[in-house]
Amino acid sequence: MSERGDRSAYTAAPRDRADPADPADTFDTQNAVDAVECVDAVECVDAVECVDAVECVDAVEAFVAHRNLLFTVAYEMLGSAADAEDVLQETWLRWASVDLDTVRDKRAFLVRIVTRQALDRLRALGRRRESYVGPWLPEPLLTAPDVAEDVELADSVSMAMLLVLETLSPTERAVFVLREVFDLDYDEIAEAVGKSQAAVRQIAHRARAHVAARRPRGMASPAETQAALHAFQRAVETGDLQSLLDILAPDVVALSDGGGIRHALLQPIVGVRRVARLLAVRWWRRDAERSVEVVQINGGPGLLVRVDGEIDGVLAMRIENGYVTGVYHVRNPDKLSHVEREIAVSR
Repeated sequence: MSERGDRSAYTAAPRDRADPADPADTFDTQNAVDAVECVDAVECVDAVECVDAVECVDAVEAFVAHRNLLFTVAYEMLGSAADAEDVLQETWLRWASVDLDTVRDKRAFLVRIVTRQALDRLRALGRRRESYVGPWLPEPLLTAPDVAEDVELADSVSMAMLLVLETLSPTERAVFVLREVFDLDYDEIAEAVGKSQAAVRQIAHRARAHVAARRPRGMASPAETQAALHAFQRAVETGDLQSLLDILAPDVVALSDGGGIRHALLQPIVGVRRVARLLAVRWWRRDAERSVEVVQINGGPGLLVRVDGEIDGVLAMRIENGYVTGVYHVRNPDKLSHVEREIAVSR
């Protein structure tokens, strides 16, 4: 990790958590500019009102350098790319008002800000999801093929893992993500979540045990994954029930998310015969021009489904020991904007 020689995120004396002067909690609205998508630091600086142009460049360069990491932290905490991008914008607003002379570890300080903003949003989203129509699934991401090469990163952003993380409390989720995925030290996590190191260690232990009891049982090799994916694609395209029975695990689970906007399952479907029949008969409009494309969804195998040329949904799969054990079908159009282009995630 960069700038990790000194574990403190900043050199100034620690402030009380309630102190509104902490730049991780407050920001100057004068700097309210959307620099989240900036690629060129000069372009970003031109959009910000700065007293010191050099410090502005430093702030933007640091933000852009860590942007993919910050997005990944927010996304793994929220399960929503749209909300993660909003959190990044809020993080930039706060970062733009920070006196960089007080910051020793820019990466740690930025992670601290993004974690606090994501925690606030996660608590609000929890209340909203209580009234969600049907099963809630994470917003799928179209990821680059190299994400799958980082096994730990691919597992952490997978649909299956994000659903497991949904069962944690907001603080447990933040601690688990920061410790297990991004390998932050306990003192850094304590700063980010506003807890003591002792409390963070206990939370991490509890979250690890909770996730271990619910996470997928085993990993599939790349060859097994590809074989299962292409067999699944052929079976779905042809509606061949026997082929589906051959590739689905006995206890396979299917979930679909239409958000009350599009037709979808209101309850999970469990069992090989029920899921195979559903895939072969009910999920496809036979009177429309349909195409199925193999893609990388959240670092794993998936299918992008188009009907009459328009994106109709995404099928993400969990594959274990050569069999499909989980099928996640996202049709809510509000969740499909991030499958049109690759989204960068990183640790």
